[in-house]
Amino acid sequence: MNSIILRSAAVAFASVAASLLLTLIIVPAMGFPLNRTIWLSSTLCPLVLAWAASASTFWQSDRLKSAHRDLARAHAQLAAAHRRLAEKASRDDMTGMLNRENFFAALEGSRRKSDRGALLIIDADHFKRINDSFGHLTGDDALLLIASAIERGVRSGDVLGRIGGEEFGAFLIGATEQEAKRVAERIRREVELIRFRPVDERTIPLTVSIGGTVCGEDVNVSDLMRAADQRLYQAKHRGRNRTILDTDISEAA
Repeated sequence: MNSIILRSAAVAFASVAASLLLTLIIVPAMGFPLNRTIWLSSTLCPLVLAWAASASTFWQSDRLKSAHRDLARAHAQLAAAHRRLAEKASRDDMTGMLNRENFFAALEGSRRKSDRGALLIIDADHFKRINDSFGHLTGDDALLLIASAIERGVRSGDVLGRIGGEEFGAFLIGATEQEAKRVAERIRREVELIRFRPVDERTIPLTVSIGGTVCGEDVNVSDLMRAADQRLYQAKHRGRNRTILDTDISEAA
């Protein structure tokens, strides 16, 4: 408010100065004397009118600026809320990893940027036994431990997703076959080291089987999934708690 009064006063006094200047020039030129009435009219009229008009204009301008700031702030908050909702919708509620749909969307996006990389499918071994023996809440605890072990095993920047009940996907961006094998084995080992004691201090072993394939040029995501899934099937049938990964997708195509 003080700012409006000061700015209005400046405009009003500028108007008075302009009015007096014009009075000094025009009135004598027309042959009229400069009396008290003319001086008062030249001073009071622009002072009152200009002050009131400028005060109203500045007030409306300040309100408009404030409304614009509020609108911009609300827009920013709405955009942030939209980003949070979109992020939440893309994540698995339990593990915080990408859900199935968004994992494959991210995998597709990564494939468009580069042909290099490796896809791993990680499946918890004998997980139904834990759910049947101890209940689904205990099974959820075990699943969270496995998810954390997978996160420790991958590299920074790799894409992780929960693609099934106890099945996870990991896309190792830019990884060679040797790098992918090291990561897969590190994941397997991290899970194997978990000491899961749901009841009576008895340790329940947790292991995973991992199937993977290295991305070849011009291979689509569906072919990669079939190849990695075939390796996972082989790992399960060779005794579980193992990793099978190679570059040949012909068997699964």
